[in-house]
Amino acid sequence: MAKLSLPVGTRDHAQGPASAAVTLVEYGDYECPHCGAAYPVVKKIQKKLGLKLRFVFRNFPLNTMHPHAEHAAETAEAAAAQNTFWEMHDWIFEHQDTLEDPDLFGAVKTLGLDTAKFLADMKSPAFLARVKEDFQSGVRSGVNGTPTFFINGVRHDGAPSYEDLLAALQAAIPNV
Repeated sequence: MAKLSLPVGTRDHAQGPASAAVTLVEYGDYECPHCGAAYPVVKKIQKKLGLKLRFVFRNFPLNTMHPHAEHAAETAEAAAAQNTFWEMHDWIFEHQDTLEDPDLFGAVKTLGLDTAKFLADMKSPAFLARVKEDFQSGVRSGVNGTPTFFINGVRHDGAPSYEDLLAALQAAIPNV
């Protein structure tokens, strides 16, 4: 049973309270069609479980198969510097077929980010370093494809379908 090598902490992008009954971590690739299919599943589960769930997203770009994934992840990290990680995360997944630089820059404008700051931030190695840090923590945790989910620190080897993932999350919540 694979376990999360890097515990969830303040460095992570998280939705939901730290005190939630269950934490779901996704290692994902913004260009991966399987992650794209899992995106609305996670949204539906978040709505269903509400404050019982904390959701964390970590970058795991598979560059050899998805040439835009790493740059999309950097874009999301640069958006995080302007407190819009989740808005950019959602935009990217909702526009997976348009991840060229002009498309991503269009998202920056659409989301109302400071474009000059964004362009300057994208020249910094810090965001790529953050993406690589996530990737390495995934490798150490036994991630070898995307999406890979961990429930309370233990890898979920079941299907990323709504029914299977919800059942696994509910089983991990005390008194449900």
